Amino acid sequence: MVCALSIGLLLCAVSCNKNIQDKEKDNFDTALIKKSSDLQLSGEYEALIELNIDYLKKAAKMGYKEGIGLCYLNMAEVNISAGNYEKALFFFDKAEKDLKNSENGFHKAVFYDDYSQYYSHLKLYDKAIECNNNAFLYLKEAKDSELKKKLLSRLYINKGGSFAFKGWYGTSLKSFLKGNKLENSAYSNCMVAQYYLFRHQPDSAGIYIARSEEKMLNEKTSDAESLWVYYTMGYYYNEINNNDQAEKALKKALEINIKTRRTYSSHINNVYKSLAELYKKKNDGGKAYYYLQKYMEEEGRLDVARINTMNKATENFISEMKPESDWHRSDLPLAIALSITALTVSGIYVKKTIRAQRLKKRALKEETEELKSHVKTKMLKEVTELAKKNDSAFLMKFKELYPDFINALLKINPDLENSELAFCAMLKFHFSSKEIADYTFVQHRSVQQKKYRIRKRLNIPGEEDIYDFFDKINS
Repeated sequence: MVCALSIGLLLCAVSCNKNIQDKEKDNFDTALIKKSSDLQLSGEYEALIELNIDYLKKAAKMGYKEGIGLCYLNMAEVNISAGNYEKALFFFDKAEKDLKNSENGFHKAVFYDDYSQYYSHLKLYDKAIECNNNAFLYLKEAKDSELKKKLLSRLYINKGGSFAFKGWYGTSLKSFLKGNKLENSAYSNCMVAQYYLFRHQPDSAGIYIARSEEKMLNEKTSDAESLWVYYTMGYYYNEINNNDQAEKALKKALEINIKTRRTYSSHINNVYKSLAELYKKKNDGGKAYYYLQKYMEEEGRLDVARINTMNKATENFISEMKPESDWHRSDLPLAIALSITALTVSGIYVKKTIRAQRLKKRALKEETEELKSHVKTKMLKEVTELAKKNDSAFLMKFKELYPDFINALLKINPDLENSELAFCAMLKFHFSSKEIADYTFVQHRSVQQKKYRIRKRLNIPGEEDIYDFFDKINS
């Protein structure tokens, strides 16, 4: 009887101890995933990496290999966000050893979900869908929890994105709607709106734009999520030619980015591009050109600064991975492997980035030249209309369009009056004597006399055509 009682107490103790350990692991997972997600959404990459260094040490102390795997997985995620795919793959390989064969279905599901997003970034949508299917399969095995519920909705949304790019629109829409039904957040509603905008169905998109805006205003959303909402709103209003609302939403997205000083601003370059397109439609060439330039600068900044930040932060991560009293000695070979990979992978990736940047800059240069031409054509039309109306602002606007022309005339004769400069500007536009007479309400003979006077004031030879003379002046 005593023996049976002792065995019972022992089994109870073992069971209680296991329950405590399971609870500790659950708390570890929940805290790590939530904190990492919050830091990634806010763009605080360095803080995110420091967090995972701390949790890596905690997991080592606990003997919790799946916890170590989750830390590696977070490192893979942050490298994906930065476009540093080779380093992401390296950390995926490390995470796979600890998570792929885990008895916890959630661990395997989150691993395959991240791998799916990795392939989606690489535009390997078949592989992305395959990993997404595996994530669904393993998530079914996981016990119910808030983490499982959150991941399930994102699996449907990510699935919708991959199917949309594959052109499987029916399945894509079903997946987006299913994910949104489960999550019903500002972000998930935005993703449905993005689908409809992608399919050029602004009426349907408008329904989800309104819902996402309402949720953003009534619920506490992260800055990154709010930025995404405002960008999507700007995209939508651009599509329906509501220029004022598009401008307001896109400017709000920029305000959030400035206010928060985020390094994670993957949508800001697209915001600049949308503003350039908006102002081009509004025939505001100056602003269109300005935002196109900002877009080009942001593209370059993201490609260089984010990679540099990630490389430095990863090096810090590696330097922390040295054998200490609270680390297993087996971590030393891993630290060496990480160090070697950091050196070799960085060089290869930077070369690829530079090559991609050159191609991108060439395309952007062509777009910039086209926009500059568009701006000049618009300004030329505006200045011509001012001349035809005999508007007093004509000469001032002409100087903005052709500053070198006016300066060249004043070098020949610094005493030229504004009325004479305005007359020369009209000749630069090849207005005939009759046209000038009509526009300035004078007789044709008076225009001829002015031409004669200008010849003398600018020392134009009698045998040279006055229009040819002005064509040769710098413009």
